[in-house]
Amino acid sequence: MSEHKFNQEALDYHSQGRPGKIEVIPSKPYSSQRDLSLAYSPGVADPCLLIAANKEDVYKYTAKGNLVAVISNGTAVLGLGNIGPEASKPVMEGKGLLFKIFADIDVFDIEVNETNVDKFVETVKAISPTFGGINLEDIKAPECFEIEKRLKEELRIPIMHDDQHGTAIISGAALLNALELTKKKIDSIRVVVSGAGASAISCVKLYLALGAKKENILMFDSTGVIHTGRTDLDENKKNFAVDTKVRTLEEAMKGADVFLGLSKGNIVSQDMVKSMAKNAIVFALANPDPEISYQDAIAAREDVIIATGRSDFPNQVNNVLGFPFIFRGALDVRATQINEAMKLAAVRAIAELAKEAVPEIVNLAYNQKNITFGKDYIIPKPLDPRLITSVAPAVARAAVESGVAQAPITNWNEYIEQLQKRLGLDNKLIRVVTSKAKQNPQRIVFTEADTYKILKAAQIVRDEGIAKPILLGNEKKIRRLIEENNLDLGDTPIIDPRMEEEKRYQFAEAFFRKRKRRGFTLHEARKIMNERNYYGTMMLETGEADAMISGLTRKYSDTIRPALQIIGTQDDVKKVAGMYIMVTKRGPLFFADTTINVNPTAEDLAEITALTAWGVQQFNIKPRIALLSFSNFGAHNDPAAVKVREAISILHKKYPGMMVDGEMQANFALNPSLLTDNFPFCEFAEQGANTLIFPNLDSGNIAYKLLQELGSAEAIGPVLLGMKKPVHVLQLGSSVREIVNMVTIAVVDAQSRKGNK
Repeated sequence: MSEHKFNQEALDYHSQGRPGKIEVIPSKPYSSQRDLSLAYSPGVADPCLLIAANKEDVYKYTAKGNLVAVISNGTAVLGLGNIGPEASKPVMEGKGLLFKIFADIDVFDIEVNETNVDKFVETVKAISPTFGGINLEDIKAPECFEIEKRLKEELRIPIMHDDQHGTAIISGAALLNALELTKKKIDSIRVVVSGAGASAISCVKLYLALGAKKENILMFDSTGVIHTGRTDLDENKKNFAVDTKVRTLEEAMKGADVFLGLSKGNIVSQDMVKSMAKNAIVFALANPDPEISYQDAIAAREDVIIATGRSDFPNQVNNVLGFPFIFRGALDVRATQINEAMKLAAVRAIAELAKEAVPEIVNLAYNQKNITFGKDYIIPKPLDPRLITSVAPAVARAAVESGVAQAPITNWNEYIEQLQKRLGLDNKLIRVVTSKAKQNPQRIVFTEADTYKILKAAQIVRDEGIAKPILLGNEKKIRRLIEENNLDLGDTPIIDPRMEEEKRYQFAEAFFRKRKRRGFTLHEARKIMNERNYYGTMMLETGEADAMISGLTRKYSDTIRPALQIIGTQDDVKKVAGMYIMVTKRGPLFFADTTINVNPTAEDLAEITALTAWGVQQFNIKPRIALLSFSNFGAHNDPAAVKVREAISILHKKYPGMMVDGEMQANFALNPSLLTDNFPFCEFAEQGANTLIFPNLDSGNIAYKLLQELGSAEAIGPVLLGMKKPVHVLQLGSSVREIVNMVTIAVVDAQSRKGNK
């Protein structure tokens, strides 16, 4: 995609629909007059009076304890510099979004039009009663040091300037593990630092706290090495001035053990890396261009351990590994500050997590079979769901032990369970699947490429590296739509079946061989290959595509028929089924059958369940399957309930290891407390179901559409189960976002099938 078109897409993302990226959602009922009288007048008076008598009760009766302010004056925004408070707001909203999705922390972003340190500090102090914590963001040095220092001294809530400490904490964890791998002691290493801004200074301070020696650290700013002979240093830089004859970065790198770059791109050469000590450690963290590229560094020498700020290379130093979970732990014990002990606890927790066995969902996300601790994995991946249960408890425990916790935790196992329930361990499914798709993009044929939505989705998956689109349709119409809508699909293949006579005849002959005893003549086979669904399916059948997407503008039956005729079902599969992935706050739920089988028999339900279990397992999630009914465990002998009961009996005999039970009502299936209290014999009673099998198409189709329209869940699908090759049929009228999600699922499906050959 051209830079101009990407910029426009970014503007559209932020402006279309509801402007911005965040909203406030009520957390209590508000539909009745009684609800409103409790929420506001007169009911609100009671908590107000209790808080007036005891200010600490504000944590009991309001959202303060889970509310963080992300505050900036816009003086150092990303790589954009001093662009002002209004221009910083998109970044602050984005930071709020990260707090929410990674640690379930609510955020108000506050942009302050003030650069004077005294006035800025007074402003923040004046609004601080609203918040349980304050994340300072994008404030330039040296003012940021003074602002954070004074606010920490004058307020009794957690405060952290993430630009300073975030990178320090994550790189500190990476340093500990890199030193362990290279068998070096932190108190004897020589460190060269390029950069002397907020992040660099904070990194050096933390490295010193971890045991590095000041006399072994050489720091460079834009003028040169920071040495004792300079007269232009501010107080922060003076702290790191050393007596040295070294004047250039090239000189400093000779024999150095560690290079830390927080400056600008492409200032370190391969020769400079070669001149470093054995088992060199290079943290080139300038973004988007590192001080030396990953490829150049590893080409310079085999023994180098390199980390960058880039997500497309190993060892990404990403602040999202730290700040959401540091604030989570600090808020949960009502810490009066984020002190050094808490930051060091975060460092060590992140470092230790990298040494633990990596869960399958992380391997899935990065398309690797077994990520293990080593030079290409010295810090956890940002999508690791264990971060919240590793870092937050470590920070909370350090707060308790250092005496700054006002609400100490006593039952740590219970606390970890609460953290798991906040987001669900599987809440990152779509990000995980997208990451996996990008590792090995597959060829996806779109049979309805003469529509804007398909073309837009094709551009997105191409630009994001999710898939390699192939467009079927009238080439002139497709190119006109591309031009009219300012799309950029580069050299994406465009195929008009009507113009591909030789290929069409080849496909027709292959199709005729399959269907000659099923009512098709060769003439009819040639004619039907003008149909894009038939042509696209033959591309998939003959290996010219890896998966097919269709159904945006056509009936489900018209789309699936060619696939059944040409590709057919998997061996020993009699029924195909449709599964929807419902992305909810509690994690993903899998619904089947939602699209194909109108009134399945007990045997059909058993086969649908087996197919669905296989489909869920492709996402490295263990299915806990409930077969739904209006009845609970034999309570009624109506034929509809008996059918489900018989299906359970078949499944228990045929698949003894499958975690499946029923018949049961939907509320019992999803409510562990109800299940445990009433039917404790159910194998998944304590967890609840994550996979729901509906007794007929009416119930399944109605259920997913109700959830989707009420805004309770995002629906991805339908995922077609039981086919020999990846064919996926869109819901009629799907949005661009839904198409992109479906393509992502199709890519992972194709990857999985190739891996299983």
